[in-house]
Amino acid sequence: MSPSLPEALSAVPRHRAFIGLGGNLGDVQARFRAALAGLHGLPGTRVEAVSSLYSTRPVESSGPDYLNAVAALQSALGPRELLHALQALELAHDRERPYQNAPRTLDLDLLSYGGYRCHSAELTLPHPRMMARAFVLAPLAEVMSSLGAPSDVDAAVGQALPDAASRLALAQSQGIERLGPLDWAA
Repeated sequence: MSPSLPEALSAVPRHRAFIGLGGNLGDVQARFRAALAGLHGLPGTRVEAVSSLYSTRPVESSGPDYLNAVAALQSALGPRELLHALQALELAHDRERPYQNAPRTLDLDLLSYGGYRCHSAELTLPHPRMMARAFVLAPLAEVMSSLGAPSDVDAAVGQALPDAASRLALAQSQGIERLGPLDWAA
């Protein structure tokens, strides 16, 4: 008898991944909670930490202000499998892509995966624009600090974050406001 998928995945190494959450249509906080539960329920995956919620003016987009957060995961899924799972969660939450940077119900971006680097039509890691976006950097820095050992975390991101003063200046220029914790249960 062959082992079940959870049993088979128990021997597979886990990699730390950081996921950016965003949205500006509908009940975004409810969608974030459902997406986090969905991530936590993926085979061989658990959510380690979640940042506070941040309100953000649209960047290269339109519509109402966005809510953003970042989650840290440990996952046995490979980067492409994790990307496909993120896209499936977006679709389950009515994500439409009528044009680039359209307002959205839920956006789940794979920011980094265990320091893995790749560049293809399907996936680029680390995320190519995260260092220029305060709505990623502020919650990412917060969740990274909650995880402890900075050198391990920097290795998982694949690059060092800008210093605190640079992140603050970027946040002020892009209109980022920390709102408080996102309540969710695993």
